[in-house]
This record gives sequence, structure tokens and C-alpha cells, in this order.
Amino acid sequence: MAGSKKQKFYVVWEGGKPGIYTTWAECQKQVQGTKGAKYKSFDSKLEAQKAYNSNPSAYIFKKKPGTVIKKNIDPSIGEPIMTNSVAVDAACSGARGPMEYRGVWLQNGKQLFIQGPHEDGTNNIGEFLGIVHALAFLKQHKYHDTIVYTDSRTAMKWVRDKRLKTTLTKNPKNKIIFDLIDRAVNWLESNSYKNPILKWETKAWGEIPADFGRK
Repeated sequence: MAGSKKQKFYVVWEGGKPGIYTTWAECQKQVQGTKGAKYKSFDSKLEAQKAYNSNPSAYIFKKKPGTVIKKNIDPSIGEPIMTNSVAVDAACSGARGPMEYRGVWLQNGKQLFIQGPHEDGTNNIGEFLGIVHALAFLKQHKYHDTIVYTDSRTAMKWVRDKRLKTTLTKNPKNKIIFDLIDRAVNWLESNSYKNPILKWETKAWGEIPADFGRK
């Protein structure tokens, strides 16, 4: 049927009950709140079956803590500041789907926070929430000069404007996401911060270290 949503298959390697699931709701029950859960979505049943019978490391890319993969050396860009800085990133299954975000220290790759996955979100919203979460965390712990890196110019603009321009509409599935958006906007309107928010130059430096590695 024209315009129908494409079927996804969700592989859970490590979680409550490993297996292949045909809906995000079923997958989410196995991974949400499970430390170290490993899962990924696929576009076909054949791909999912092949992945499930393989080592998840072949599908979930992991970078060593604090490492930067440099692809192009451009003197005009320089290198990222690896000390006194954090990176945030989001992951979303498709243009609209399960969304999660997290923040890590650049120097050692240690995770500061993680949220989700939450149903029916977008990557840009996750990027926005990640930045604000980082700003709130840093202010709470008095890291007033710590840099926040993001690879999303859209999210940077939304933070500057203190509002989102998204076509996503609120519904019962994504109520949690919209609650987080309201909290983030309220925080921006009620707080000031000195932390620089800088663009992570992916073409020069590789994927941002907070990346979930599921591309």
C-alpha cells in the first residue's frame, strides 16, 4: 500500500530475552532498563536472522574510550579539544522512531548520562535534549567552562532560540519525549550558562565519540 510504514525487524543479542522481534514495543520490553543491552533494527527478516546468528560486534561499532578517528586533516579546522569537554549524540531508528541520546567525557569516553530509547521521536530532538541535559549536568556540578560538542547544527540553533521547530506532533506514544522537551525548554528559559557549544567536525574528526555506533 502506498505510504505504508516499512516493516522493521529488531534483533536483541543481549537483553531480557534475546531474539528477533517484529515491533519496537516487543523489542523495547527486552532492552529498556537492561544494562549492556545490545540490539539493532534491520530492514529485512533475512538480514535480521543473519545478524542474530553473528557476533553483535560486527553490527554495533564500538570505539575505544576517548579515541578520535581522523579522516581528513584540515589546518583551518584544527583538532577537537579533548580535555574539559563532553560530547553528546542521539540515535533514532529511521527518520521517526525509537530515540535515545547520551553524553560522554571526551578524554576517557566515560558515559555521563543516557536517556531512552523512547518511542516515536526524531534524531534532531534527541540531539537538542542531549545538549540541554549536558548543560544542566555541567551547571549542577559546577563545570562552568566545560565545552559541549554536538554534530547537529539544527540542535545548536534550537538551543540558542530556546525553542524547537519540529513537525513531530504529540501523541500517547511520545508523551515522555514531549515531557522532556518541556523540561528542557523551561531549563533554558530559567538558567544561564557559560559552557561553549561547539560543532563536532565529523568530516575531519570521524564520528563523534558519543555516537551509538548503529549506522
